[in-house]
Amino acid sequence: MKKITFLTVLTVFSVSIFAQQKDTTGFVFTTVKESKITSIKNQNRSSTCWAFSGIGFLEAELLRLGKGEQDFSEMFVVTNSMLDRATNYVRLHGESSFSPGGCFYDVLYCWKNYGIVPQTVMPGIMYGDTLPVHNEIDIVAKAYIDAVAKGSFSKLTPSWKNGLAGVYAAYLGEIPNNFIFNGKKYTPKSYADSFGLNMDDYLSFTSFSHHPFHTTFAVEVPDNWRMGQSYNVPIDELLAIIDNAIDNGYTVAWASDVSETGFTRGGIAVVPDADKGAEITGSDMARWTGLSVQDKKAELTSRPLPEIEITQELRQKAYDNWETTDDHGMLIYGIAKDQNGSPYYLVKNSWGLAGKYKGIWYASKAFVAYKTLNIIVHKNSIPKDIQKKLGIK
Repeated sequence: MKKITFLTVLTVFSVSIFAQQKDTTGFVFTTVKESKITSIKNQNRSSTCWAFSGIGFLEAELLRLGKGEQDFSEMFVVTNSMLDRATNYVRLHGESSFSPGGCFYDVLYCWKNYGIVPQTVMPGIMYGDTLPVHNEIDIVAKAYIDAVAKGSFSKLTPSWKNGLAGVYAAYLGEIPNNFIFNGKKYTPKSYADSFGLNMDDYLSFTSFSHHPFHTTFAVEVPDNWRMGQSYNVPIDELLAIIDNAIDNGYTVAWASDVSETGFTRGGIAVVPDADKGAEITGSDMARWTGLSVQDKKAELTSRPLPEIEITQELRQKAYDNWETTDDHGMLIYGIAKDQNGSPYYLVKNSWGLAGKYKGIWYASKAFVAYKTLNIIVHKNSIPKDIQKKLGIK
């Protein structure tokens, strides 16, 4: 009996030790706080992350307000936004940006001015696929609008707009004038209005030193073609806004650069200090210098390691050098900690159930501090002292 007890204890002890050793070989996250979000979607082969994340943000807002889980049409937003962008492109004779990208301001503008429709009313896939595939439509639309904007015409007819609308309708479906949903008749505008969201309550924030802090400016990236304004705050205040929002049950629409080594396809976003190579990986210098770039990336993102200290100057340099660009839109909805107690943001992506965490990414505070282009939050989620500095009421 004593022997059995001893073996049992020894086995449990061994398993415990093994589990502890296993835990330290990778990331082990514990959720601290999270807000409700709608299901993870898949933008697939389309440059529409801005629509998916922006719509996901508004869907999460309705969950926060107790108005149920909704599933809105991203392609309704994409079509309206691209038609507006085409008009701007033609007015400037092609001397502006016309690409399938966009920004959160496009989503807010569309909701306010055109409304929204359910996903079932405008699924946005008219070409026999089950997920978005926009390679062809992007090429066709660009060729069409270049022919108009850069053509040798003394005068344009209004018909070009109908032609481009027809191109988008052929791929993404017609924009409905009205529709019936759950037994009620709506227009896109009346449907949006039925939820009671005020788009003027949602504000954009950024953090760059080439404009004065506590003023507003339009972040200079091609996809901010509507010149949407952002409040410019120091990076510590930007993080304070995100943290306060999460602490109080809000979500945050997050535009970020994802081209960094530390943003992996496996669900991790970190800024490891690669200069410490051999020291932080526990390998000798000879082995470290012999690794390929891909192997170094894998090793630097395999477990919690020291990260680069992010300063305002470092952020600015990366932006000015084109190392930080408007790559991707996502949704921050919570806080987690790794096994060392370091904080990470819970991020909803729009790549389907990709990665180790099935569509969720864990982004370190250092990564968010370094690579954020801008965020959108409800004005009530902003700390009172920052509201006062900015004159927000």
